[in-house]
Amino acid sequence: MSAPAIGGVQVARGNGATIRLPRGASLSDFADRIGANPASLVQIMLHLGEMVTATQSVNEETLQLLGAELDYDIQVVSPEEEDRELLEAFDIEFGEDEGDEADLAARPPVVTVMGHVDHGKTKLLDAIRKTNVVAREAGGITQHIGAYQVSTTHEGEERKVTFIDTPGHEAFTAMRARGAKSTDIAVLVVAADDGVKPQTIEALNHAQAAEVPVVVAVNKVDKEGADPNKVRAQLTEYGLVAEEYGGSTLFVDISAKNGTGIENLLEAILLTADAELDLRANPSMGAQGIAIEAHLDKGRGPVATVLVQRGTLRVGDSIVCGEAFGRVRAMLDDTGEAVEEATPSYPVRVMGLTAVPGAGDNFIVVTDDRMARQIAEQRAARKRSADMAKSSRRRTLEELFSDLEKGRVDELKLIIKGDVSGSVEALEDALLKIDVGDEVRLRVLHRAVGAITEYDVNLAVADDNAVIIGFNVRPEPRARDLAEREGVDIRYYSVIYQAIEEIEAALKGMLKPEFEEVQMGTAEVREVFKVPKIGNVAGALVRSGLIVRNSKARVIRDGVVIADNLTVSSLRRFKDDATEVREGFECGIGVGYNDIRLDDVIETFEMREKPRV
Repeated sequence: MSAPAIGGVQVARGNGATIRLPRGASLSDFADRIGANPASLVQIMLHLGEMVTATQSVNEETLQLLGAELDYDIQVVSPEEEDRELLEAFDIEFGEDEGDEADLAARPPVVTVMGHVDHGKTKLLDAIRKTNVVAREAGGITQHIGAYQVSTTHEGEERKVTFIDTPGHEAFTAMRARGAKSTDIAVLVVAADDGVKPQTIEALNHAQAAEVPVVVAVNKVDKEGADPNKVRAQLTEYGLVAEEYGGSTLFVDISAKNGTGIENLLEAILLTADAELDLRANPSMGAQGIAIEAHLDKGRGPVATVLVQRGTLRVGDSIVCGEAFGRVRAMLDDTGEAVEEATPSYPVRVMGLTAVPGAGDNFIVVTDDRMARQIAEQRAARKRSADMAKSSRRRTLEELFSDLEKGRVDELKLIIKGDVSGSVEALEDALLKIDVGDEVRLRVLHRAVGAITEYDVNLAVADDNAVIIGFNVRPEPRARDLAEREGVDIRYYSVIYQAIEEIEAALKGMLKPEFEEVQMGTAEVREVFKVPKIGNVAGALVRSGLIVRNSKARVIRDGVVIADNLTVSSLRRFKDDATEVREGFECGIGVGYNDIRLDDVIETFEMREKPRV
């Protein structure tokens, strides 16, 4: 291998060799893999116009840039691969059933309910469960993922079906995507009186990306103006062709409000499951699955709603879920009843974790608490590195010099606290997507589940009075008192789009005003008078608009600006001073510029603040 000098630094060239690096790797990690001095890589990055320290977590783009310069093929390991490699180090295989075919047993289908906001998804589950879930949702919008299991009779046999209710508001795209990945069948709810909407298509795309069969529930067929056939025709454009039209997708007309068609929908789900899927899992192995939702309960501590995908979860098992770990202290089903074990496709609320896991985190049962702690700590360390790389945008030398010249860019700093992890994640994701240009940035200092604490208030004070957002949570008494003393702004929300609208308005309010030039009037010079102590004054005819005293002016000769940034210092009509002269009238104009000639044009203008769109 040759050793080219890059910026005067000798580093061995890779000749296309592949280097695999974890997310958030530093230049030191890269140097270890290629046997180079980290300081040399720092110098090369400077030569490339970027300031990076040896131990700083850098993003994939920076690693790719350095790799291309040194002729290495850089592959940044995906989060899934990273986690698989971590578990393999502990001799754990995630996502596969252990044993032979004989060890597999039938399991209930897991069904995700998807669709546009206000099309009746939660009312449908409400009808299935015969409970009033809708009344508990702020603004009638589902803001959490709930998992429920119901029983029904199909072909004379009692069968169970697990339902996952996913939020319908557009800000919860990530949560809906997570729901699709953990499901066997997707039920797409479309209102017969409203038809296919953008979020209907978005939900369908998630289901198709997850490669799961779709059953369409055409809701609100009892309403005036309902047209179920229109829904069937609209969805044909997106590849869902009803059986009655010669396709393979089951469409069921229902009224969640009146409870009609519910049995037909359950039957369609089970028919689809039996016809298209082989739903079996090994109930004898250690449990594995996914966290559907999680929150911090004041009396019980962290509580995670988990869906068991394979194996059997039992009270007393050592469990690791994302970056949280612990021993299963108790389990509750969706009705609040205590259960001792959870078999495949059974959703339960688990207590005993040390922290609140993220919605969508994988969980596994391990042999002991020590292993659970090690896996959780390594996951946390890797996520910290990845987050640091994500938040540290690449800074070029030109940008640094530019920032020094312009001054610092304004930042709105936020601390987000919510009742459940999925809502906090979705809110952060939606807020970070707000785009108001490069002048103002939004930065999330901290996000967590639970009440607003003194730590949150102190963090807000320390970081230039950041704003605290409480989503379905309130501050502890001492935190409230501290916030009042320190003048920390705490905003409370229960509906996500209200938070997004207010934060967007706040960001736009931080923008520096933009001004645009507005022409006021033009005057043609007909005479030039010499006035003692003042200089030349133009005798002019106002051709357009209005000439106003003290307004800004410029002198134009043959279409070329010869003097700019002038001011109309004197304005007279005959012998009288005037404040303004209108189009068609003659006047004397003094602008403090002596080289005025006949036929010059004096143009006046003002700078007006441009409204932000």
